[in-house]
Amino acid sequence: MQDLKAKIKADTYDAVYSVANEGLGKDERSVKFKAVKTDWIAGLSENEVEEYDSKLIGVYYHDVEKEAIRNLVLAEGKRLDGRATTEIRPIWCEVDYLYSPHGSAVFTRGETQSLTTVTLGSATDVNRLDGVTHQGHESFYLHYNFPPFSTGEARMKFNVSRREIGHGNLAQRALKKMIPADNPYTVRIVSDILESNGSSSMATVCAGTMALMDAGIKIQKPVSGIAMGLISDEKDPNNYAVLSDILGDEDHLGDMDFKICGTADGITACQMDIKVQGLSYEILDKALNQAREGRLHILGKIIETIAEPRVQLKPQTPKIVVLKVPKSTIGGIIGPGGKIIQELQASTETNISIEEIDNMGVVEILGTDQEKIDLAVEQIKSIAFMPEIGAIYKGKVKSIMPYGAFIGISPNTDGLVHISELAWERVDNVEDVLKEGDTIEVKLIAIDERSGKLKLSRKVLLPKPEKQTK
Repeated sequence: MQDLKAKIKADTYDAVYSVANEGLGKDERSVKFKAVKTDWIAGLSENEVEEYDSKLIGVYYHDVEKEAIRNLVLAEGKRLDGRATTEIRPIWCEVDYLYSPHGSAVFTRGETQSLTTVTLGSATDVNRLDGVTHQGHESFYLHYNFPPFSTGEARMKFNVSRREIGHGNLAQRALKKMIPADNPYTVRIVSDILESNGSSSMATVCAGTMALMDAGIKIQKPVSGIAMGLISDEKDPNNYAVLSDILGDEDHLGDMDFKICGTADGITACQMDIKVQGLSYEILDKALNQAREGRLHILGKIIETIAEPRVQLKPQTPKIVVLKVPKSTIGGIIGPGGKIIQELQASTETNISIEEIDNMGVVEILGTDQEKIDLAVEQIKSIAFMPEIGAIYKGKVKSIMPYGAFIGISPNTDGLVHISELAWERVDNVEDVLKEGDTIEVKLIAIDERSGKLKLSRKVLLPKPEKQTK
C-alpha cells in the first residue's frame, strides 16, 4: 500500500498546502479539505476504486494534511487561520451577561466561547467529596460542560466525560488560589462551552475570572490562560515553531498542548500534553516566555471589561452573616429534631447552617432581605446569649423584691439590680423607682464566679449629681 500512500501525496499535497495557506475559518477550511479528498476519489478509475481500501485512503490523506500544515508553519511561519506564531485570536468579552446568576461573563477568543456563571451559597452548599481515599468537602468548585453542539455534533450526552473532568480541574486549580481566605461564601462556577476551536479550558479560566469579579468576590488578582503548541522537525531539532493560542487542528496535528494559567505576577496552574519524546530547555523557555506575553495580552482585554470586583453585590445575591456562638448553645439553636432552626429559617426566609469549629459554634445566615437577616441574627443572639461585663443592655423588669429588681436582658437571661444600684440617691422602696413591665437600660458590672448570677446597675448610666457645698 506504499504505492497508494505515495500516489495520494503526489496528487493532493499541493492542493492541501494551498488550502492551508488561505487562512480560512474552521468550517470553510474543513469543507475545502474534504473537497480535495472527494475530488481525488472521484478521479479514480473503476479498477482503482475496487482495489483501494477506503479506510486507508482516509488515513493516508490525513497524513498529507498533517504534513502540509506542519510544513506551512515551519517554512513560512504561517498558521491555518493566517496568524503568525505569536499572534492571539481576536477577543470579545462581556460581564453581567445573564440577569439571574450572582455573577456571569462570556469570553470569546476566535471560534472558542465560554459562558460562565457564578453562584454564591452557604456552608450547606459545599461540594461533598467521597472518594476511595479521601472524604471531605470544598467550598470553591468549578464545573466545565462541553456539549456536543459546541463542535457542531448532533448526539446525545449521557455522562460527564474524562475530558470535562480534567479541564474543569485545571481551571479550578488556576482560580482557587486567588479566592481570599476570609471569603464567607461557598462559590460554584459553571462554564458552558458554546463553541470550541481550541483552548476552551483557558477560555473557562478567563470567563471565570470575570464572572467572579462580576459577583463581587474580592479575588486577589485576575487570572488569564493560554494554550501553547509546538510544531517541530523530526530530522532537524533546531527547526521548530512555538504557537500561541492554538486551534483545535493545531492541537490535533501538533506536538504539544501546553496550557498555562496565571496572573500578571506568576503562574497559578499548568498542564502539558506532548507527542514527542521530550522537550529541550530551549523550547520550554521559549514556550513559557511566549505564553507570558500572550497571557498579559489576554489579561489586558479582561481588565478593559472589568478592572476589579464589584463593590456592591447584585440585588439577587444573598448576603451572608457569620456569627460565633458558644459551643454549648449549638443544641439550643438547632432545637429538638431541628425544630427551632427550621422554624427560624421559615419565619425569616433565610438559610441557616451551623457547625463546630475550634470548640466554637459558627453560624452562617444567608438571605437576600437585610431586615429578615437582622431578625434572624437577633433571635440567634438571644438564644446563644453570652453576657459581657461592661456591656449595656435594654431589659424589662420581670419581678421586684425588697432588695432589688430582676431584669430580663434576654429571653433566657435575668440579672439583679440591687436597690443600691438603682439611683445615686438613697432608695428606700424599689417600687418608688421601678414597676414590673418597665423597660430600662442597665450595665452588667459583675458575674458571680460560683453561681454565675449577673449583677446589674442602673445608676452608673445616670448622670452623677454634683456634691453640694455649704
